[in-house]
Amino acid sequence: ELKASVDWTEPDREALRRAGKILVPRAEEILDVWYGFVGSHPHLVGTFAAADGQPSGDYLAAVRQRFALWIGDICERDYDQRWLDYQQEISLRQHTERKNRTDNVDSTSSHVPLRHLIGLIAPVTLTIRPFLADGESDAAQVDAMYAAWLKAFRPTARGRALKGRDPTWT
Repeated sequence: ELKASVDWTEPDREALRRAGKILVPRAEEILDVWYGFVGSHPHLVGTFAAADGQPSGDYLAAVRQRFALWIGDICERDYDQRWLDYQQEISLRQHTERKNRTDNVDSTSSHVPLRHLIGLIAPVTLTIRPFLADGESDAAQVDAMYAAWLKAFRPTARGRALKGRDPTWT
């Protein structure tokens, strides 16, 4: 149903695989942009706070490694039940149910607010296009890869919906 809701097609799958050839080798550069954005907004970087309320460098580094893998996963993995199960796990790591447990962080942040995840769709998507354009000279191909990225990227809020509750909207 989710694929139908975003009008996912086989050409999208092919475009995203092509995008992966451009994005995966540049994942660290992409993450520099994303981390720069998150770090410039106290309400966003606050979700990475340690017990003292300051951003935890270890926590940020651990999550960064997973984000780099996630860029490859978005572009290269099949969107099957195994994929959905992992998206469920990611969503639970942002929810009060499992936040901070993966990295054993003693944090002042108990969850990632859903409104922040939804809000991050724009910067995470908009910042991808320049990387695609740097790696592909055909504007139609850039458009196809960009559209496929937009369809594939969505906040991992599935676990919240499946649980039938989301106390983290605020």
